[in-house]
Amino acid sequence: MKNKLNIFFGLYELWIASRYIRHKNRDSFISFISFTSIIGITLGVMALIVVLSVMNGFQNELKSKILSVASDVEVTGMAYVLRDWQTVQKQLSKIENIKASAPFTQNQSMIALGKFNRGVMVRGVDPTLEPNVSSIQNKMYRGSYNLISDEYEILIGIDLARYFSLKVGDKLAMISSQANFSALGALPRIKQFKIKGIFNAGMHEYDSGLVIVHIKDAQNFFQFGENISGLRVKLNDLSKTQQVVSDIEKIINIKNQFFVFDWTRKHTNLFAAIQMEKRVMFIILTLIIAVAAFNIVATLVMGVAQKRSDIAILRTIGALPRSILLIFIFQGFMIGLIGTFMGIILGIVISINIDVIVPFIESLFGVQFLSKDIYYISQIPSQLLTSDVISIGLMGLFLSLLATLYPSYKASKIDPASALKYE
Repeated sequence: MKNKLNIFFGLYELWIASRYIRHKNRDSFISFISFTSIIGITLGVMALIVVLSVMNGFQNELKSKILSVASDVEVTGMAYVLRDWQTVQKQLSKIENIKASAPFTQNQSMIALGKFNRGVMVRGVDPTLEPNVSSIQNKMYRGSYNLISDEYEILIGIDLARYFSLKVGDKLAMISSQANFSALGALPRIKQFKIKGIFNAGMHEYDSGLVIVHIKDAQNFFQFGENISGLRVKLNDLSKTQQVVSDIEKIINIKNQFFVFDWTRKHTNLFAAIQMEKRVMFIILTLIIAVAAFNIVATLVMGVAQKRSDIAILRTIGALPRSILLIFIFQGFMIGLIGTFMGIILGIVISINIDVIVPFIESLFGVQFLSKDIYYISQIPSQLLTSDVISIGLMGLFLSLLATLYPSYKASKIDPASALKYE
């Protein structure tokens, strides 16, 4: 018998462990603890997958919305004025990974209509070149994107239009921070602009505080002449942003007469905060898995106490201490495996369908989780990464295995004679 047990070493231990899980224990309290351990691990793994997927989706959606209006890279001059920009543009076109570039002007101004007014950022763009570096033309809610030079047409965000109750074709006054000097003294520069279109970028920051005009009109109104504020650069591969910035610095910024900003630098604090929140949530939710996993310790400790006679019988027919060790390791590990597997399945299902689940809950209770006026985005996005699922699954299995070691070791040290003495 002993030889047979040695031949099937590793198999019969797994079979006995599976019987301990499948068969109802005489002590229902132990079964209840096993059940709660599985449920706890399932909920912890599920929550961790869903939260990380939402954090990934939030970061990806935020980056997408920012880059639909902002630049991958910006090259500007001293005092935010770039002269001889055509030469700079030709130099940029020779750099690898740069897809396109377009000129722009940028100034602060005030929009006024009757007794209402609001400060805005005025961006002057070339309508023929701007689509090469941004996707604002695809964000049009009303009207047309095609601005015409010298017609003083303007594109405004949807929230700004709501604030002033404006529609396509209406006119509004733009007040420049620059002044006209006359015999009467300094007078503000004011110009009427006609609304050509209304865009919906999906971010309150842009929809309420950014207006777009033709670059020629901006140059005239803000007295730029032929100069611009800078060049907006579009990249083929965003992952190589830092390399492109370094190449630009080496090629055109030898005399430090230009400033080069990339999207990661302009929004460093925002994306750093998201990464920090993601790490903190991973740690917090891992603790939930750890608490559930260490319920396995209680399950196995009481299971070992209940099955002392079984352990003694196995030892007397030739089972080695390591076999007893493996039986309880397998038992606890299978509890963790079941909980982790169920948690992964539920987490994946919820993460993939969160765009349906969240609106259903919002409509059911009449609430909105993300208000556009407060947050950068108004919908909860989700991006499920295989690497996150694998790392979370391994974490759940590792904690489950770790929880089995002590009670399994104690079971392997039980003396069969002492265990059978009072049976």
